Amino acid sequence: MKRIDPVQTPLVSRGELINHVEVIPDDADFENRQNLDKYEQTNLDRIEYGVLNSFIQDAGIEEIWINSPNRIFIARGGVSELTNLVLTSDQVRDLVERLLMWGGRRLDLSHPFVDARLPDGSRLHASIPDVTAEHWAVNIRKHILRGKTLEELQEFGVLDSRLSLFLKNCVSAGLNILVSGSTQAGKTTLLNALIGETSVSSRVITVEEVFELRPRVPDWVALQTRAANLEGEGEIPLRKLIKEALRMRPTHLIVGEIREAESLDLLIALNSGLPGMATIHANSGRDAVAKLQTLPLLAGENISHRFIAPVVASAIDIVVHVAMEADGKRAIQEILFVNGRIEGERVETETLFSLEIHNGKSNYRQALGDPNRILAKRGKILEE
Repeated sequence: MKRIDPVQTPLVSRGELINHVEVIPDDADFENRQNLDKYEQTNLDRIEYGVLNSFIQDAGIEEIWINSPNRIFIARGGVSELTNLVLTSDQVRDLVERLLMWGGRRLDLSHPFVDARLPDGSRLHASIPDVTAEHWAVNIRKHILRGKTLEELQEFGVLDSRLSLFLKNCVSAGLNILVSGSTQAGKTTLLNALIGETSVSSRVITVEEVFELRPRVPDWVALQTRAANLEGEGEIPLRKLIKEALRMRPTHLIVGEIREAESLDLLIALNSGLPGMATIHANSGRDAVAKLQTLPLLAGENISHRFIAPVVASAIDIVVHVAMEADGKRAIQEILFVNGRIEGERVETETLFSLEIHNGKSNYRQALGDPNRILAKRGKILEE
C-alpha cells in the first residue's frame, strides 16, 4: 500500500494503519530512525484527523469546533472565525469514531458525551443527538504552549523574570499552588510548567479526567478517570484516583482540574503535609478561593462552610490567576497569598503581584514588599 487517502480510509485498527504507514517510505531517503518515526506520525495524523489535518498542523489555530457539517469554526489568536470547509454528516461521524478509536473512549446513546485525549495531546469533546438538537457537536482544543518551561512561557509574555523566579522558589519550598482562570486561559500549560520545577528526586502523581499534563520530570505517574461500562460498572472518578494516588508514595500530588466533590479529598491530602497543585475555573484569584470553599459542600450534607474555611486557609498557599486578553495573549494577572486568616467564614488573601497596563505596556506591581518573607507560612523562608 503506497498511499492512504485520509478522508476515505475505512475504520481499521490503529495497528493496521501503522503497518501501512511503515511501508510507505520504500524509496525515501531517511538519515535515521528518528526521521522515520516523525514521518510515520505525520502520516498517521493525516489518517486520523482527515480533512481537519491542516487545521491541526497550523500552530496559530487554538481550537476547532463543528456545530454542523457546514458550520465549522476555528479560533486563532483568541478570535473565532467560520471556515469554508463543508463536510457531510457521515464524514463528521467517521472522523469522531476514528479519533475515539485512538483514545479508547466510547460515544453512544447511553453515553452521549465524550471527553478524550488525541494523539498530539489535544482534547476532544463530542456530543450527539438527542442531547444536541440535530447534528454532532465536536470540539478539538489544542494546547499550543504545551510542555513549555517557565522560561519559555516568559518568552511568550505569560510572566516576567521576577514572577518566574518567585514561582520557582514557591515550588522548591513545597508550597501548595492553585492555578485559576477561564477556559483557554492557559491554566494547564502553566501548571505543566510549574510541575517541571520540582526537584529531580520528586515523585509526581498526576490525576486527571483526561490525560493532558506532560511534565518534564523523571519520576512521574499519570492517572486518568474512567467512565462506567454498558452495565453501569467500572467507573473510576477523580475522588477514587486521589485516594489511590496517596498510596503511591507521592512527593507531589497534582490534580488537573477540580470541579466538584474531589476538591474535599485534595484539600484533606494537602493538609496532611503533602505538597500539591491544581487548577480551577474562576474569574479571579479571590473568586477561586471562594469557589474552593463551596465545591467541597458537594461531598455531602455533613460538610459545612464552618468546617471548610479553615481547611482551605491552611491547605492553599498561593493562587496564580491567568487570563487571555482581548488580543489573544495569555498572561498571569495576579498572584495571591492565602495568609491562613479567616474573617467570619471567608478566607483572607493578600495580593503579592498584579498586572498593570499603562500606555499599552504591561508591568507587574509588587504589592506587599518582599513576598519571600511573607511566604514563610510553611516555616520556610524562600531562597533569595
